[in-house]
Amino acid sequence: MTEPTAIPHTSLYSEDLAPVPASKRTWTTWNYAALWISMSLCIPTYMLASSLIQGGMNWWQAVLTIFLGNTIVLLPMILNGHAGAKYGIPFPVFARASFGTLGANIPAMLRAVVACGWFGIQTWIGGHALYVMISLWIPAMTRLPEIFPAGLGLHTGQAICFFLFWLLNMFIVYLGVDSIRKLLVFKAFFLPAAAIALLCWAIWAGHGLGPILQQPSKFTDLPSFLHFFFPALTGMVGFWATLSLNIPDFTRYAVSQRAQIRGQAIGLPSSMTLFAFIGVVVTSATAIIYGTTIWDPLELAARFNGRLLVSIAMIAVLISTLATNIAANIVSPANDFANLSPSKINFRLGGYITGVIGILICPWKLVADPSGYIFTWLVGYSSLLGPVGGILIVDYYFTRHQRLHVAELYGKGRYTYGNGFHAAAMIALVAGILPNVPGFLTTIGAVGGGVFAGWITGLYSYAWFVGFFVSGIIYWILQPKKDNR
Repeated sequence: MTEPTAIPHTSLYSEDLAPVPASKRTWTTWNYAALWISMSLCIPTYMLASSLIQGGMNWWQAVLTIFLGNTIVLLPMILNGHAGAKYGIPFPVFARASFGTLGANIPAMLRAVVACGWFGIQTWIGGHALYVMISLWIPAMTRLPEIFPAGLGLHTGQAICFFLFWLLNMFIVYLGVDSIRKLLVFKAFFLPAAAIALLCWAIWAGHGLGPILQQPSKFTDLPSFLHFFFPALTGMVGFWATLSLNIPDFTRYAVSQRAQIRGQAIGLPSSMTLFAFIGVVVTSATAIIYGTTIWDPLELAARFNGRLLVSIAMIAVLISTLATNIAANIVSPANDFANLSPSKINFRLGGYITGVIGILICPWKLVADPSGYIFTWLVGYSSLLGPVGGILIVDYYFTRHQRLHVAELYGKGRYTYGNGFHAAAMIALVAGILPNVPGFLTTIGAVGGGVFAGWITGLYSYAWFVGFFVSGIIYWILQPKKDNR
């Protein structure tokens, strides 16, 4: 752990981005384990697991894919977290070492826009829960006149509830992050209990685990399975690819390196896999109970008998989603936007910017079906974040040997690279993104399937891995190996 001294108060400095002093680094192993347990137990995790069942996997194939993805992403999570724990700096400041004091805004914005998308998805889920609950008590909510264009796919009642939940999120931003602590504590105790109760219901209604886990895979041969598996695995890595970059935003509060390493290793793969298993079991059970696979837990809860029971379930979703949204999808992009102009944009304004972009990204379309959720959203943004991760890790470990001059991250010095941009990082970033562009364009239907050679579009199935290694290797080649003492 390093205690920086004499940090210049330049245009690159603000209280939100300043290094955390050693006296305020109080997060222990338990804090990081609890953080990951809290963030993993959310509706998108459930939807992630159950969407694999919807895509054709059986229960153990889905659970194994999720475990592998989270074990893989744990490595860059711990590696990037080292700088935060050692120097007390957030992600945008850490990125200045490799991208330049101005160039760091590029990876920060890539990460911020993705966070805005996640904010929108979580807000849509919370708003939909509110809509389901209100509709039970006020049926007229479902019959409001349609005021939005049909192509937008947004119904009036849903839009009203989405906006109401969005306002609640913005109010929490106004109050400050500290106001969410009690909700996080409540969630850490309540949601695991609710998840276990849902698991027990699925086992009871599905007549035991046997019939549920006997649901066969839809893949009849290995090639068809692998064709689905590799994009799915990339999607699992992409699920936390955002946090694997900006994890210094959290590890800057660690009491030691050991605390952040052990806490993340304990909390991330285990909680994601366990909650994913619950999602898999419940989703498989719906095929037995209702004759159709229901991968959206809100749709499932709406089928329960009794308005009071459904309302309790929806309130739990609201509280859980609100807590996760602020912790995972507001803190980091707010810092990223603040990095654009530290003297003018504070955490609160950064949070408001996140909220507006979260609406404009039309999150209801991203979660409309499993293919859009995994293959367009998760795999798509992983192709942008993988290259950033490769550059950060190569620069910090192989070029600088874990040594940073913190004062120069906030003023003129070696990290300005003359004009504020590091050419080697920019070239490596573009080189890591380009191989995945043909596959992305083909996936979203912007070009026909025969425009690019099959092997080129096939790279998109490994988007995060391709970007990570291509950018990392090219950056290592371009960056002089110099003594950074």
